Amino acid sequence: MTLTRRIALGVALLLVMTGCSLSDPDAGRSEPSGRATSTGSATTAATTTAPETSPDRQKLSTPDVQPDGFVDPPAGSGMQRYLSQKIEWRECGENECATVRVPLDYSAPDGQAITIAMTRRAATAGPRIGTLFINPGGPGASGQDYVDSFQTTGLERFDIVGWDPRGSGESTPVTCYGTSETDAFVELDASPDDDAENRALLEGTKAFARSCLEHSGALLAHVSTQDTARDLDLLRQLVGDDELYYAGVSYGTMIAATYAQMFPDKVGRMMLDGAVNITDDESVIQAMGFETAFDTFAQWCASNRCRFGSTVDEVKGTIGDWLDGLDQHPVTVGDRTLTQTLAASGLALFLYWDESQYENLLSTLAEAMDGRGEYLLQAADLLNSRQSNSYGSMFYGFSAILCADEADRGVAAAYAQWKADEDKAPFFAKYFGVGYTCPVWTAQPASKLVITASGAKPIMVIGGTGDSATPYQQAKWMADQLESGFLVTFDGAGHGAYGGKSSCIDSAVVAYLTTGAATADGLVCTAG
Repeated sequence: MTLTRRIALGVALLLVMTGCSLSDPDAGRSEPSGRATSTGSATTAATTTAPETSPDRQKLSTPDVQPDGFVDPPAGSGMQRYLSQKIEWRECGENECATVRVPLDYSAPDGQAITIAMTRRAATAGPRIGTLFINPGGPGASGQDYVDSFQTTGLERFDIVGWDPRGSGESTPVTCYGTSETDAFVELDASPDDDAENRALLEGTKAFARSCLEHSGALLAHVSTQDTARDLDLLRQLVGDDELYYAGVSYGTMIAATYAQMFPDKVGRMMLDGAVNITDDESVIQAMGFETAFDTFAQWCASNRCRFGSTVDEVKGTIGDWLDGLDQHPVTVGDRTLTQTLAASGLALFLYWDESQYENLLSTLAEAMDGRGEYLLQAADLLNSRQSNSYGSMFYGFSAILCADEADRGVAAAYAQWKADEDKAPFFAKYFGVGYTCPVWTAQPASKLVITASGAKPIMVIGGTGDSATPYQQAKWMADQLESGFLVTFDGAGHGAYGGKSSCIDSAVVAYLTTGAATADGLVCTAG
């Protein structure tokens, strides 16, 4: 998993540091796989056949393993056995928690079942509107953890429910290597300078993919966003709502858009913040968002006469030269090593915020350049979901979900794409590295949906002009492609806009979710 595969992890981990996108430049499109089924009423979604057919994915036998969360299906038969479940909420700190069962494969509801875990903060005001499902992104971030940090002011008439999507968290998680093997994988040079480094990265990525298959088995073939959308519709029915109320950030907007395509008649109100790319247009890549955010930091640094230089080019040059030097001379941090790839990961994490984190980024980089790399390594660990001496399920689920969603053009095309992307984002595209994970994955991707959500009620799409992880153009594209989408713009920096950055944004979101008031397309809000 190279940096470009891991970068979206930061969106959910911001919650840790304050209390992730899904734009993949080398991803292609898949042919229909014939896996279309639903919880019952999904609209038959259009697919396209494209030349990208994942030619280099490893073709291996699926081992008969039982990951945590594999359970027997409920009593009965067919989908009705799942729809007849009763949610048994139990006290869980200040909230309530529950688990339900869903089919591993919706085309075989009488086969293997898996577990979905969720947390609820009950409505505190009346009359109750319904359940607002929330998701913080990733892919693979914990919706349960998001419940405590999600801003609920004005939304007190909703039950707020966050769930861990299949493949992650306390739901049935994807598992792979142990900690030491994952550390070795993460320390591989993601931006190879010669054939030997490139071979090492490729072989290491293949071994990582095989480890996920060995530990997760059949689960890997059933963790796509389409599978998650079906889970979400089942959850909607189990809580008793006729329509879905939803708020999602980053990859959470992909879940929502996919759901709206599959179940347009069940869309109630959806707020999609920090929208990802749902189009076929690859002219704007994620690295460009980080490049813009880094330029803004460099301008701030130069204006404040920081030690890195007096101009943007000098600041970027100083930091770039240091990163390049780490290729041969990494920084020792205890029994670990701050490599070039890990240092770039730590730098990228800070760029999820606005200027409020510039001082911290400056001091963290300065200390690392002086040989004290522990804080920059901690930032990289947060991005990589590394906690103490273990990796969170999000690290592994991220790759599994991404590769279940997107086909690719193979190993050679991934390398060529990496080189081509440097023209669009000369600084960050280089360090993001080669995207080999999906080209050598062991499971095939789901069929591709053409997402227009025809027939759905108005859907709010929010984009930030200075968003690093999900460039603003992606929000504009999503609002245009969704037939009922309307765009709200946050003119400011940082990833995601709702939740305290802008009273204008927050007011528009609350009004829309509680009353259905669709703010006029084109509303622009600023910070404050």
